Amino acid sequence: MAKVELKQPVIQEIADTVKDAQAVVLVDYRGLTVEQDTILRKDLREAGVEYKVFKNTMMKRAFEGTPFAEMDEFLAGPSAIAVSKDDVTAPARILCKHAKTVKALELKCGMVEGNLYNPDQLKGLAAIPSREVLISKFLGSIQSPITNFARVIKQIAEKNDEGGVEAAPAEEAPAAEAAPAPEA
Repeated sequence: MAKVELKQPVIQEIADTVKDAQAVVLVDYRGLTVEQDTILRKDLREAGVEYKVFKNTMMKRAFEGTPFAEMDEFLAGPSAIAVSKDDVTAPARILCKHAKTVKALELKCGMVEGNLYNPDQLKGLAAIPSREVLISKFLGSIQSPITNFARVIKQIAEKNDEGGVEAAPAEEAPAAEAAPAPEA
Protein backbone atom coordinates (compact mmCIF):
# COMPACT_ATOMS: atom_id res chain seq x y z
CA MET A 1 0.00 0.00 0.00
CA ALA A 2 1.41 3.39 -0.95
CA LYS A 3 2.06 6.10 1.61
CA VAL A 4 -0.48 8.37 -0.07
CA GLU A 5 -3.21 5.76 0.42
CA LEU A 6 -2.37 5.53 4.12
CA LYS A 7 -2.51 9.31 4.54
CA GLN A 8 -5.79 9.82 2.68
CA PRO A 9 -8.06 8.65 5.56
CA VAL A 10 -6.30 11.04 7.97
CA ILE A 11 -6.64 13.95 5.51
CA GLN A 12 -10.32 13.06 5.05
CA GLU A 13 -10.82 12.94 8.83
CA ILE A 14 -9.37 16.45 9.19
CA ALA A 15 -11.48 17.74 6.29
CA ASP A 16 -14.62 16.22 7.84
CA THR A 17 -13.74 17.67 11.25
CA VAL A 18 -13.46 21.25 9.97
CA LYS A 19 -16.18 20.95 7.31
CA ASP A 20 -19.04 22.64 9.22
CA ALA A 21 -16.88 24.25 11.90
CA GLN A 22 -17.90 27.60 13.35
CA ALA A 23 -14.50 28.02 15.00
CA VAL A 24 -11.08 26.41 14.59
CA VAL A 25 -8.08 27.29 16.76
CA LEU A 26 -4.50 26.10 16.28
CA VAL A 27 -2.19 25.80 19.28
CA ASP A 28 1.34 24.73 20.01
CA TYR A 29 1.04 22.19 22.80
CA ARG A 30 4.78 21.55 23.30
CA GLY A 31 5.74 21.28 26.96
CA LEU A 32 2.32 20.37 28.38
CA THR A 33 2.41 17.70 31.04
CA VAL A 34 0.11 14.72 30.75
CA GLU A 35 -1.99 16.11 33.60
CA GLN A 36 -2.30 19.55 31.97
CA ASP A 37 -3.21 17.98 28.63
CA THR A 38 -5.82 15.73 30.27
CA ILE A 39 -7.48 18.68 32.03
CA LEU A 40 -7.43 20.75 28.81
CA ARG A 41 -8.98 17.93 26.78
CA LYS A 42 -11.66 17.37 29.45
CA ASP A 43 -12.66 21.06 29.47
CA LEU A 44 -12.78 21.18 25.67
CA ARG A 45 -14.81 17.96 25.45
CA GLU A 46 -17.34 19.25 28.02
CA ALA A 47 -17.83 22.36 25.87
CA GLY A 48 -18.43 20.25 22.75
CA VAL A 49 -15.04 21.14 21.23
CA GLU A 50 -13.10 18.49 19.33
CA TYR A 51 -9.35 18.62 20.06
CA LYS A 52 -6.80 16.56 18.13
CA VAL A 53 -3.15 16.52 17.17
CA PHE A 54 -2.37 16.03 13.48
CA LYS A 55 0.73 16.42 11.37
CA ASN A 56 1.02 19.86 9.79
CA THR A 57 1.38 18.42 6.28
CA MET A 58 -1.87 16.50 6.73
CA MET A 59 -3.69 19.63 7.91
CA LYS A 60 -2.31 21.64 4.98
CA ARG A 61 -3.62 19.05 2.54
CA ALA A 62 -7.01 18.91 4.25
CA PHE A 63 -7.27 22.72 4.23
CA GLU A 64 -6.52 23.02 0.47
CA GLY A 65 -9.36 24.75 -1.36
CA THR A 66 -11.13 25.79 1.84
CA PRO A 67 -11.13 29.05 3.82
CA PHE A 68 -8.93 27.25 6.37
CA ALA A 69 -6.04 27.37 3.87
CA GLU A 70 -5.30 30.84 5.33
CA MET A 71 -4.08 29.03 8.45
CA ASP A 72 -1.28 27.24 6.54
CA GLU A 73 1.35 29.85 7.41
CA PHE A 74 0.83 29.07 11.13
CA LEU A 75 1.39 25.33 10.67
CA ALA A 76 4.97 25.16 11.92
CA GLY A 77 6.13 23.14 14.89
CA PRO A 78 3.80 20.85 16.82
CA SER A 79 0.17 21.78 16.21
CA ALA A 80 -3.09 20.74 17.77
CA ILE A 81 -6.46 21.77 16.45
CA ALA A 82 -9.58 22.65 18.46
CA VAL A 83 -12.84 22.65 16.49
CA SER A 84 -16.33 23.75 17.49
CA LYS A 85 -19.35 23.30 15.28
CA ASP A 86 -21.72 25.19 17.60
CA ASP A 87 -20.14 27.72 19.96
CA VAL A 88 -17.89 30.20 18.13
CA THR A 89 -16.14 31.36 21.28
CA ALA A 90 -15.66 28.04 23.12
CA PRO A 91 -12.28 26.96 21.64
CA ALA A 92 -10.71 30.40 22.11
CA ARG A 93 -12.26 30.88 25.57
CA ILE A 94 -11.06 27.53 26.94
CA LEU A 95 -7.62 27.59 25.30
CA CYS A 96 -6.96 31.18 26.46
CA LYS A 97 -8.03 30.26 30.00
CA HIS A 98 -5.54 27.38 30.04
CA ALA A 99 -2.81 29.42 28.33
CA LYS A 100 -2.91 31.89 31.25
CA THR A 101 -1.91 29.18 33.73
CA VAL A 102 0.02 26.83 31.43
CA LYS A 103 2.75 28.92 29.82
CA ALA A 104 3.72 26.04 27.50
CA LEU A 105 0.36 26.28 25.67
CA GLU A 106 0.73 28.82 22.87
CA LEU A 107 -2.08 30.09 20.66
CA LYS A 108 -1.11 30.22 16.98
CA CYS A 109 -4.24 31.44 15.17
CA GLY A 110 -7.93 30.83 14.77
CA MET A 111 -10.58 30.87 12.10
CA VAL A 112 -13.99 31.97 13.32
CA GLU A 113 -16.92 32.13 10.90
CA GLY A 114 -14.51 32.53 7.97
CA ASN A 115 -12.31 35.22 9.56
CA LEU A 116 -8.66 34.63 10.49
CA TYR A 117 -7.67 35.74 14.01
CA ASN A 118 -4.17 36.18 15.43
CA PRO A 119 -3.44 35.23 19.08
CA ASP A 120 -4.25 38.73 20.42
CA GLN A 121 -7.56 38.79 18.56
CA LEU A 122 -8.35 35.32 19.91
CA LYS A 123 -7.85 36.65 23.44
CA GLY A 124 -10.41 39.36 22.71
CA LEU A 125 -12.80 36.78 21.32
CA ALA A 126 -12.27 34.64 24.41
CA ALA A 127 -13.61 37.48 26.56
CA ILE A 128 -17.03 37.14 24.91
CA PRO A 129 -19.32 34.94 27.03
CA SER A 130 -20.81 31.78 25.56
CA ARG A 131 -24.06 31.92 23.60
CA GLU A 132 -26.00 30.44 26.54
CA VAL A 133 -24.65 33.06 28.95
CA LEU A 134 -25.50 35.88 26.53
CA ILE A 135 -29.05 34.55 26.05
CA SER A 136 -29.61 34.23 29.80
CA LYS A 137 -28.31 37.78 30.38
CA PHE A 138 -30.60 39.07 27.63
CA LEU A 139 -33.62 37.25 29.03
CA GLY A 140 -32.77 38.49 32.52
CA SER A 141 -32.66 42.07 31.30
CA ILE A 142 -36.05 41.67 29.61
CA GLN A 143 -37.56 39.92 32.61
CA SER A 144 -36.34 42.47 35.16
CA PRO A 145 -38.75 45.33 34.27
CA ILE A 146 -41.67 42.88 34.08
CA THR A 147 -40.77 41.41 37.47
CA ASN A 148 -40.50 44.89 39.03
CA PHE A 149 -43.87 45.88 37.57
CA ALA A 150 -45.49 42.71 38.91
CA ARG A 151 -43.94 43.33 42.35
CA VAL A 152 -45.36 46.90 42.47
CA ILE A 153 -48.83 45.70 41.44
CA LYS A 154 -48.70 42.99 44.12
CA GLN A 155 -47.69 45.53 46.80
CA ILE A 156 -50.56 47.81 45.81
CA ALA A 157 -52.99 44.90 45.96
CA GLU A 158 -51.67 43.84 49.38
CA LYS A 159 -51.95 47.40 50.66
CA ASN A 160 -55.58 47.57 49.50
CA ASP A 161 -56.36 44.24 51.19
CA GLU A 162 -54.84 45.42 54.49
CA GLY A 163 -57.13 48.44 54.63
CA GLY A 164 -54.50 51.03 53.87
CA VAL A 165 -56.50 52.43 51.02
CA GLU A 166 -60.12 51.48 50.79
CA ALA A 167 -62.00 51.75 47.63
CA ALA A 168 -64.78 54.28 48.13
CA PRO A 169 -68.23 52.93 47.40
CA ALA A 170 -69.65 54.43 44.32
CA GLU A 171 -72.28 57.00 45.21
CA GLU A 172 -75.51 56.64 43.47
CA ALA A 173 -76.30 59.63 41.38
CA PRO A 174 -79.77 61.04 41.99
CA ALA A 175 -82.17 59.97 39.34
CA ALA A 176 -82.43 62.68 36.81
CA GLU A 177 -85.87 64.03 36.68
CA ALA A 178 -87.45 63.50 33.39
CA ALA A 179 -87.47 66.78 31.58
CA PRO A 180 -90.31 67.46 29.28
CA ALA A 181 -89.49 66.86 25.68
CA PRO A 182 -89.11 70.05 23.73
CA GLU A 183 -91.95 70.82 21.46
CA ALA A 184 -91.39 70.74 17.84
